[in-house]
Amino acid sequence: MLQRLIRFALAQRLFVLATATLLAGIGWMAFRSLPIDAFPDASGVQVKIIMKAPGMTPEEVETRIAIPIETEMLGIPHQRMLRSMSKYGIVDVTLDFDDGTDIYWARQQVAERLAGIADDLPPGIDGGMAPITTPLGEMFMFTIEGEGYSLTERRSVLDWTIRPALRTVPGVADVNALGGLVRTFDVIPDPAKMAAAGLSTATLREKLERNNRDDGAGRLADGEEALLVRSEGSVRNEDDLRAIVVAIRSGAPVRVGDIATVRTGSLTRYGVVTQDGEGEAVEGLVLGLAGANAREVVEGVQKKLAELAPSLPKGIGIKVFYNRAALVTKAIGTVSTALLEATVLVLILLGLFLGNVRAALTVALILPLAALSTFILMRAFGMSANLMSLGGLAIAIGLLVDAAVVVVENITQHLARDPTAGRLPRLHVIFRAVREVAMPTAAGMGIIMIVFLPLLTLHGLEGKLFVPVALAIVFALASSLLLSLTVIPVAASYLVTQVAHTEPWLPRTLHGWYVPLLDRALARPRPLLVAAGALLVISFGIYLLVGKTFMPTMDEGDVIVGVEKLPSVSLEQTAALDARIQAELMRKVPEIIGVVGRAGSDELGLDPMGLNQTDTFLVLKPPDEWRPGGKAGLIENLRAVLADLPIKFSFTQPIEMRVSEMIIGVRGDVAIKVFGRDLATLDDLARRIERVVREIAGSLDVYTVQNDGVQYLRIVVDRLAAGRFGLNVEDIQDALRTQVEGQRAGTVIDGNQRVPVVVRGPDRIRLSPAEFGALHIATPDDSQVPLSAVAKLERAGGPVKIDRELGSRYSVVIANVSGRDLVGFVEEARAKIAAAVPLPTGYQLSFGGQFENQQRASARLSLVIPLALALIFVLLFSTFGSVRQALLVLSNIPFALVGGIVALWVAREYLSVPASVGFIALLGIAVLNGVVLVSYFNQLHAEGLPLLECVKQGAARRLRPVLMTASITAFGLVPLLFATGPGSEVQRPLAIVVIGGLITATALTLLILPILYLRFGQPKSEVAGV
Repeated sequence: MLQRLIRFALAQRLFVLATATLLAGIGWMAFRSLPIDAFPDASGVQVKIIMKAPGMTPEEVETRIAIPIETEMLGIPHQRMLRSMSKYGIVDVTLDFDDGTDIYWARQQVAERLAGIADDLPPGIDGGMAPITTPLGEMFMFTIEGEGYSLTERRSVLDWTIRPALRTVPGVADVNALGGLVRTFDVIPDPAKMAAAGLSTATLREKLERNNRDDGAGRLADGEEALLVRSEGSVRNEDDLRAIVVAIRSGAPVRVGDIATVRTGSLTRYGVVTQDGEGEAVEGLVLGLAGANAREVVEGVQKKLAELAPSLPKGIGIKVFYNRAALVTKAIGTVSTALLEATVLVLILLGLFLGNVRAALTVALILPLAALSTFILMRAFGMSANLMSLGGLAIAIGLLVDAAVVVVENITQHLARDPTAGRLPRLHVIFRAVREVAMPTAAGMGIIMIVFLPLLTLHGLEGKLFVPVALAIVFALASSLLLSLTVIPVAASYLVTQVAHTEPWLPRTLHGWYVPLLDRALARPRPLLVAAGALLVISFGIYLLVGKTFMPTMDEGDVIVGVEKLPSVSLEQTAALDARIQAELMRKVPEIIGVVGRAGSDELGLDPMGLNQTDTFLVLKPPDEWRPGGKAGLIENLRAVLADLPIKFSFTQPIEMRVSEMIIGVRGDVAIKVFGRDLATLDDLARRIERVVREIAGSLDVYTVQNDGVQYLRIVVDRLAAGRFGLNVEDIQDALRTQVEGQRAGTVIDGNQRVPVVVRGPDRIRLSPAEFGALHIATPDDSQVPLSAVAKLERAGGPVKIDRELGSRYSVVIANVSGRDLVGFVEEARAKIAAAVPLPTGYQLSFGGQFENQQRASARLSLVIPLALALIFVLLFSTFGSVRQALLVLSNIPFALVGGIVALWVAREYLSVPASVGFIALLGIAVLNGVVLVSYFNQLHAEGLPLLECVKQGAARRLRPVLMTASITAFGLVPLLFATGPGSEVQRPLAIVVIGGLITATALTLLILPILYLRFGQPKSEVAGV
C-alpha cells in the first residue's frame, strides 16, 4: 500500500502540490477559527444546586434542606460524587458525574428530582441549579468606581444596567454581583400602633401583597371600536406604600403610614467587597459558558462595556482587575515562542547534517504543513488551542521531521552514490530511495503514535490536561508520516537537483569519531556491557531518591491570599479587618498596585464562603518591576507581612483555586478528611491532626477551618405556653424572622428596576439582644404577648458550616507542601497521624487533594505503560517477523529510562504526570532509532553481506539519520527547558526527561545495539558462522 501511495505521488506531482497548497489554506482557516484559552477546561460534568434559606442555622439547613436533597439525588445514573456544604442561610449541593455524561441530561435528571421534593422543603427558600459554567468560567472581574455615589447606587448600576447588557454577550453564562447594597422599600411596623390597631405582621404582609398589582379586565365595545380595560393599582413609590389601607377601625381607615415607617433600605447582606484598604466596593464577575472561547468572550465583554460607557451615570466608571485574555495571551505566547525557537534550531541542525540547503528546505516543508494539518484535525475533534495542545505540538516539533529526515537523507544518498543513478530516470531513483525506507519509517512513526494512544485512557484532571497533548502529537505525527511519503518526495524531485558526493563537515566529523569507537566496542564488548549494566543499577538507586508529586504548580501570574478570621466575626468587623490587611499589604509590598477582597457569599451562591473567610485578589506590577526573588520572593514577603496579623492565611491562584474546589471540594495540595457523625468530635480530631501536620518538614499553610465559635441566640419555644395563646411554633418563627431578617411582601417596579418590599423590625432590635428579648408576639385574637412568655432565650455556640460527602459529615485539614515531594510527605503524615491521633469507633481518615490525583494518575499509568510496551512489541514483531529482533529493539528502552531518571535527579525535579508522559514519549523515540538500525542490518544481511560487515556498514551508514532524529528531537525541546511564561512549569519536566533519555539512548543504541544484534539478531547458526 505504501509503495502504491509513493508511486501515485511521484506520478501525479502537480496534483500533490496543488493538494498540499489547498491543505495549507484550509489549515490556516482552521487555526484562525480554533477556540483559544490558557488551559484545557479541566472541569468534569458537574451540577450545582444552590438553595438560600434566610435566617436558618447550618444545622437547620443540613436537616431540612441538604439531607432531603441528598437523599433524593442518590442513585442518579453515572453519578461519581455527591457533596454538600451547609452554612448560615445557604446550602451548596454538588453532584459530579462520570466524564462523557451529557451535561444537559445530567441537569434534567437533577431538575426532575429537585421538583419532586419541592413540596417537602421549607417555605420561603429560593434557588435551584447554578448556571452552566466551570472553574475556568471566571473570565473577567471589575469594580464599579464612582466618587460621590453610594454603595446602593453603584450596585443598582451593576444590577440593572451593566449585568443585563453583559448577559447578551455570546459565551457569557451570567454576571455575578458582589458587594454594595441592594435597594429595598422597608416597612417597619410600630409595635404599639400595631397592637392598638389589632394587627399582626402577617396581616400587614398580606395587605401589602394584595394591594400592589395591575391587571386587565377584558374588552368593552365602543361602537365599532374596542376598549381594553386595565385596572392600575401597583405601587410606584414610598407614598403609594404609605397610602395602602390595612384595616378599618371605628369607621376610619388605617393606612400603612399610620402604623409603620416606610423608607428606602437594603437587603440583609451575606458578603462584602473591600478595595485597596479604603473601604467597601461593588464587584462584577463575568462567568463564561462551559467550552466558550475565553478570548472571544473577553473581547465581547470589553466591546459591550465600551458601548455602555456613554450611557452610564456621569462619574461612574469600570475598573478591571482580572482579565483572562491577558493570561491566554501570555500562555499562548509562551508556547508560540517555544515553537518558533524550536523551528529555528531544527532548521540549523538540518543544514548542518545535510550540508545541502535545498535538502534542508525540503525537510523543513514538513513543519508548516504538518502543523496546519494538525489544526484541521484539532478543529474537527472540537479541541481548543491552549497551553497543553499547542505544547503537544511543541513537543512533537523535533519528531515531525523524523520521517522527512529519513526520506530526504536516503534520497540524497541514492542520488549521490547509487550506481544506477545515471542510467535510470531521476524519479525512479527517488522512488526506490523512498520505498526502501517507507516501511521502517512508517513502523517507527506508528510506534511513537501508539505509545501516546494509551494516554487517552487517563481520567480526571490529568486526563483533561494530557489527552490534548497526546492527541496533538498523534495528529501531528500522522500528518507528518503521510506528508513525508507524498509531498516530501515530490518536493525533493524539484528542489534536490545537485547532490555533493562528499559528506558534510558535521556528519563527517561525527563519523570519524564513531567508527573507531564502534570497532573497539565490537572487539571488546564485555567492558561496555558491564558499564551499561552498572548504569542501570545506579539509575534504579537514583529513581528511589527522586520524589513523586502530581503536577508542578502552574504560575498563572496572579496571587490570591485566602484569609480566615474568627467564626463569630460580624460583617462590619470583617470589612474593617480586610481593609486593614489590604492597607498593610499595599504599604509594605511595593509590587502590589491594587487589592480587592471578597468575604462571605456571592449573589449567585456559587462560592458560599462565611463572613470570616476572605479571598484577597492582588493586582500586581509587571514581573520585570518586582524586587529580586521572583514570585517565590513575593510570597515570602507577603507571608512576613501577614504573620503579624490575627488571621490564618494561605496562597493560591484564580484557576488553581477553582479547579481544586471542583475536584476535591477544598483548596490545597493535601486534604486530610475525617469522617464521622459528631461535629464536636470531628473538630477536635481535625485540630489534633493539624498540630501533627504542622511539625512535618515541608508543611506550609497548614490549617483547619475553625468550625466552632459562632454565637447563637437559641429561642426554645414552650409549646404548652404558646398553645395557651393560640400560637403555633411556625407563627412565632415567622414573627421573629420578620423582626430580624425581614420578610418580603411584594415588589415595586421602578422603571427597569425591581425593588423588593420588605417588612422588618426596627434597627435597634438587630443591634441589641436585650431589645430582641423584649419583643411582643401578636396572637390570633389581636393581642400581644411577650416573647419571654412563650419561649426561653439562651446563648450557645454552634458550627460555622457542615460539610458532607456521600451522605457522611466530615472535617478537613488542608496543607500545602514545599521543598519536598508530595508522596513522601503524605506517607510521613499518615504514619505520624496514626501514631498520635487514634480514631474513635465509626470515624475514618482519607487523604485527598493533589495527593489523591497523584495516586489515581500513578495507578492509571502503571496500567498504561505496560500496555504501551505490549503494543510496541506487537508492531515490532509485525515489522520484523522475529521475536528476537523485536526484543532486541525493546532493549533500548531501559537505557533511555536511565537518562531520563538521571536528568530529573540532576535538575531537582519530581516524578510527576508530565515527567511520566516524557517517559512514555521516550519509549517510542528510543525504539524508533532501534528500528532504523535493525531494519538496515536486515537489508544488508539479505544482500548477502557477512553479519559483522552488516553491523559495521549498517551502523556507519545509519549514523547520520539516527543522530539527526535524536538531536533534532532533543534540540526541539530545548526552548521548553528555558521557557518562563505561564504553564512552562508543566512542560519542563517532560522536556528534561526526553532530552536526558535521548542522550543515553542514542549513545547506547549506537554502541550496544550492534553488539546485541551481532550476538542475538540472527539465528545461532548464522551467528556462529560470523
